[in-house]
Amino acid sequence: MPRRNWVLATLLVSILAASLSAQSKPDAPEFDVKQHYTKYEYRIPMRDGVHLFTAVHVPKDSSRPYPFLIDRTPYSVSPYGVDLYRKQLGPSPDFDKAGYIFVFQDVRGRYMSEGTFIEMRPYIDNKKSKQDVDDSSDLYDTIDWLLKNVPNHNGNDGIWGISYPGFFTSASIIDSHPALKAASPQAPMTDLFMGDDAYHGGAFMLSANFGFYSSFKPQENPQLPAKTPVPFDYGTKDGYEFYLKAGPIGNLSKYLAGKSELSCRQERTA
Repeated sequence: MPRRNWVLATLLVSILAASLSAQSKPDAPEFDVKQHYTKYEYRIPMRDGVHLFTAVHVPKDSSRPYPFLIDRTPYSVSPYGVDLYRKQLGPSPDFDKAGYIFVFQDVRGRYMSEGTFIEMRPYIDNKKSKQDVDDSSDLYDTIDWLLKNVPNHNGNDGIWGISYPGFFTSASIIDSHPALKAASPQAPMTDLFMGDDAYHGGAFMLSANFGFYSSFKPQENPQLPAKTPVPFDYGTKDGYEFYLKAGPIGNLSKYLAGKSELSCRQERTA
């Protein structure tokens, strides 16, 4: 066999062997949250008597204490049920492997939490009674309860959130509990007028805003998320046609009356 052909044949055999070896090697298994964590569900009492639904995931390895990592959301902490687990708990898989006591909470008035939801609830600087509550007091009461009722923690808490949960992170850290050591509000809703989504870009954000509020609806809580969400019926597949026929932006309110948190906010401020 000519040397050139022999080298080529040897190369092909090496490539084939490497390919077969790669095919026979199983993929690294995904991190199994259920295998490493035990899930609990609580209705944590706030100072005004309202209970907030909270899912807590505790590492099964009890050889060391862990910090709490909290995520407060208006979008549901599903799946509900102590036997149903998320595929990922932290901001990235590395957090799951590192080990935290992960806490997910339906904020006041959303899904399985009691109370009345107010969009971007204002902070109350001078709280005169237990009925004066805001997201700062709700997080304070939540942390205080967790420290007293969840074992094997190290006394430290952190909170994080993206977008609307980012707002709750920002609003929750005012007058914070001494155990709160870290907060990461990521792209939070803060000042809607000065550049956040609600007013940013004018007409170019109309579709995004209307699409959000047509699905972000008031709730008779506590309630579970709908098994099959019903999307808003635009009556056409052409978004341009829908907004063109609607006319002035004020005409869109008729589609949201009593059906979105935006309409409820307008009624409360009227």
